[in-house]
Amino acid sequence: MSLCINPNCEQPDHAGNDGSRFCQSCGSDLVLQDRYRVMRLLNNKSGFGQVYEAYERSSPKVLKVLKDAHNQNPKAIQLFEQEAWVLSHLHASGVPYVEADGYFKFYPRNAAEPLHCLVMEKIDGPNLKEWMRQQGNHPISEKQALKWLEQVANVLHLVHQQNYFHRDIKPENIMLRSNGQLVLVDFGAVREMTYTYLAQLGGSAGVTRISSAGYTPPEQEKGQAVPQSDFYALGWTFIFLLTGRQPTDPDVYDSLNDEFHWRQLALHVSPELADFIDRLIAPKASQRPKNTQEILTTLEQIKQSIYPIPSTVPGVSPATTEERSVPSHRSQQGHTNRQVSRAQTNGGVQTIQQLLTYPEPQHTVPQGNLGWGDRRLWAGLAAGFVALAGWGGWQLYTRQTPDVVAPQPVQEEPLTLAAELKGHTGFVNHIIFTPDGQTVISAGADNTILVWNRQTGEALRILKGHTSYVNALVLNGNGQLLASAGADNRILVWEMATGRLLHTLEGHTSPVNAVAISPNGLLVSGSADGTVRVWNIATGEAVRTLTGYNGFINAIALNPVSRTVAAAGTAEDILVWNHDTGELVRTYSGHTGPLNAVIYSPDGAGLIAAGTDKLIRIWNVADGAIQQTLSGHKGFINGLAVRGDGQLLLSSDSHGRLMEWDLNRGEAIKIFTGQGVPLDHFTVRSDWRMIATGRGFNDVRLWNLP
Repeated sequence: MSLCINPNCEQPDHAGNDGSRFCQSCGSDLVLQDRYRVMRLLNNKSGFGQVYEAYERSSPKVLKVLKDAHNQNPKAIQLFEQEAWVLSHLHASGVPYVEADGYFKFYPRNAAEPLHCLVMEKIDGPNLKEWMRQQGNHPISEKQALKWLEQVANVLHLVHQQNYFHRDIKPENIMLRSNGQLVLVDFGAVREMTYTYLAQLGGSAGVTRISSAGYTPPEQEKGQAVPQSDFYALGWTFIFLLTGRQPTDPDVYDSLNDEFHWRQLALHVSPELADFIDRLIAPKASQRPKNTQEILTTLEQIKQSIYPIPSTVPGVSPATTEERSVPSHRSQQGHTNRQVSRAQTNGGVQTIQQLLTYPEPQHTVPQGNLGWGDRRLWAGLAAGFVALAGWGGWQLYTRQTPDVVAPQPVQEEPLTLAAELKGHTGFVNHIIFTPDGQTVISAGADNTILVWNRQTGEALRILKGHTSYVNALVLNGNGQLLASAGADNRILVWEMATGRLLHTLEGHTSPVNAVAISPNGLLVSGSADGTVRVWNIATGEAVRTLTGYNGFINAIALNPVSRTVAAAGTAEDILVWNHDTGELVRTYSGHTGPLNAVIYSPDGAGLIAAGTDKLIRIWNVADGAIQQTLSGHKGFINGLAVRGDGQLLLSSDSHGRLMEWDLNRGEAIKIFTGQGVPLDHFTVRSDWRMIATGRGFNDVRLWNLP
């Protein structure tokens, strides 16, 4: 829907606005600056401005519009323009990106005064207050705190070097991208460190006061903020993260004696880090670190003290029992499972063991989906995919091409929208197809799972059981069992034919982000608690917990021809375990930022990962060496899928583009766009003729793939 931003429009969401250049109610232009079409209102509760979601072709944006009531307030206009200027000069992943012309004035039809507008990058995640609420306000670990502290300190270092300071750091103003990168937002209160301003500190004339209870330092409450005021707010932000308690909580702050007791609520924090945080929140600005460089230096010293770096060779860790020789045939265990399952058929009544039965190999290709973190296991098909055109071609191009393939000009091609499935009342988080491609299953932030008839668009069934967002879905090999993972830290197992809930799996202590099912009946899950858990899907019993990952796990992948699971997320490296024994068998290194997607090639001989460094890396599983690095994406890469013959790769990024790669040549051959709708998260039907998207919207969209 196209939305009119004219504050005097009687019907800004007029049904006729879709596809029209001008509002059918008031006549105002709907395409701002000939570039941006506003789709929906995100927030109008701020006293300063209204926030909308807009699109520039297929790229999602955030549009901030100064409220009409502030148009006569020169100070409000100055702060708004200042935010635009500062953000347009700060180019880092830790701040929303704003182009040089991101600030503009828009004149609605027949309006005497313009609207002040600012277009910026849309951050695909919650703020830290929302995120903590989703986690049940459980304290974060010390290791995570150090990592996040360093991220925010680096952003502040950049801001302070530009002679500005933020003045309003708090959990609500720090957002978390889906890849784990923190982003400092809301620069409307930013202040320039000029001699004129510093001279004013003797009084409060001309200095705008910004106050957030518990996070604002004493000097700022008096209208005399200094750069070190940011450090006080930073310290209390991390006390909140490490304790799950607000600064105004009576257990944290004793107002009678003006004393803080946060440390007794964070016994998992080392004395080194606790002492440093106490320095950040010192009552006098002169007692805090003198600048951001001192913060960064101290953080590095604390890390070295608490987590000394072992003397190991950088790069790929030594191979132990990793897949040194990967069989190109179906596992005998998988064959035995099918025989047992058929033998257990009892008078036409299907047991849960029978529901686990895998069909005999067919000449179809595996279904790709969101990053393959919730991958179907096509072990029975592996033999067909190790054909001459598969890994043989893969080996040929990886050995004969340079390490990094320079991007070549590729023409963009719009996809044709096949259908829209409407029914969710919250954002769609994940979509999969059934193996026959006739049914679509979607999971959303409305805590529900919808099962759709793809051809009619009818919602066949609604599955309810999660108490928070549903993040990931996966079907077993014959499509008769569905597993769903949620932000309620649980995994639910459903019978597809009836919608009956079979098992509730509990054990993770943070949201579950990815699930997969192995051919031998194991369900594997990856969570923001940094663990991979293995479950018996038939009984619902926990089998083992795989540990060692130092960050949030965003995606997992099961090797289709060996009993290993790969986990990727915010820790940059990829860890691989034997999921049957729990042994950590290899660490893959090479990426320079958090990872959003990891998949195996259909024959299990290649491992592919991508994320925030905008590169796709391909490793040879047999020896752990990087075989290829593909470049060309302009945004963070969020999804990957490989066609069943190993010839084509699809990847999507935060700019909403879907790229198709020829893996034999290591070249991008097509760029797909979605007619103004982002394609940044996707799933592929098994025949590779259709994809589904929906992340960030309430509707599921189906697109024809050439």
